[in-house]
Amino acid sequence: MKDLAGKTAFVTGAASGIGLGVATALAQAGAKVMMCDIEAGALEAAVGGLKATNADVASVRADVSLKAELQAAADATLDRFGEVHILHSNAGVLGGGGYGAWNEADWSWTIGVNLMAVIWGAEIFGPLMERHGQGGHIVNTASVMGLMSTSANAYNVTKYGVVALSEGLRVELAPRGIGVSVLCPGAIRTHIVDSVRNLPDRFAAAAPRAAQDRPAAPRLNAVRKMIADGIDPLYVGELVREAIEDDWPYIFTDTGFEPPINARFAAIKAGFDRIRDRKPRR
Repeated sequence: MKDLAGKTAFVTGAASGIGLGVATALAQAGAKVMMCDIEAGALEAAVGGLKATNADVASVRADVSLKAELQAAADATLDRFGEVHILHSNAGVLGGGGYGAWNEADWSWTIGVNLMAVIWGAEIFGPLMERHGQGGHIVNTASVMGLMSTSANAYNVTKYGVVALSEGLRVELAPRGIGVSVLCPGAIRTHIVDSVRNLPDRFAAAAPRAAQDRPAAPRLNAVRKMIADGIDPLYVGELVREAIEDDWPYIFTDTGFEPPINARFAAIKAGFDRIRDRKPRR
C-alpha cells in the first residue's frame, strides 16, 4: 500500500505507547484512523491531541479480548469511515508469572488480549478489506519474545502464537490482496508493565499478589527499567508505516535482541545436524 492518504486504519491499544505512535504516524501520512482502547480517559486525551493537529481520527472504547466488543468497534469504524484498509492489532498486556507461579486468570487474561484479540481482529477485519477490493494490510504486534523465550510465562507463549498466526495469514491472504506484517519490538517506552491498571473484573484473580508469591519481582523491576530507557513509540510508528507501504513480513525496532534470536536459530539448526545422517525407520 504505497499511498496511505485517504485510507482507513483501525488500531487497538491506541491510547498510548506503540498504538498511539502508529496512529500518529498513519495520520501524518494522511490516513483516517479509528483509535481503539480499553482505557477511556487516556483514549480521549490521545484523540484530542491528534485532532489538534487536524488529523482525521475518531475513537471507540472496547475490551478487545471480547469478540463482541471488537465486532462493535468494527461496526463503529464502518459507520464513521465507510471502509477499512489497515488493521493494527496492537493491544497487549504483560500478564502471567513463570513456572511455579501460574494462575488461571493470568493465562486467560493474557491469552485473551495478546492472542485471541489478534485472531478475532483478522477474522472480523479481513473480510472487510476483501469486500472493497482495494487491498489492505494487517499488522500484528508480537515481541522479540515471540522469537526467543526466557521464561515459561503466558506473555511469551502468546507472542509466539502471534508470530505463527501472522506468518500463516501472510501466506493465506496474499492472493487476496492483503499484506500481513508481524511487529516484534524490543524495549519500547510504553505502560505495559502496568497493564493491570486495565484488568477487567472477570480476571480479578490475575491482580498482583503478595511479594512472596512473586519471585520474579526483581526481573520485573529490571524490565521496568529497560522499558523506561527504551525506544520512542513514535519511531516505532514510523517503522510500521514504512512496513505497510513496502509490505515487510517482519518489523524489528532495533538489533539489541538479534544475538539471542540468532542463538535460538543456531540451536534449532544443531538439532537437525544431530540426526542428519540417520535414516528414519518407516
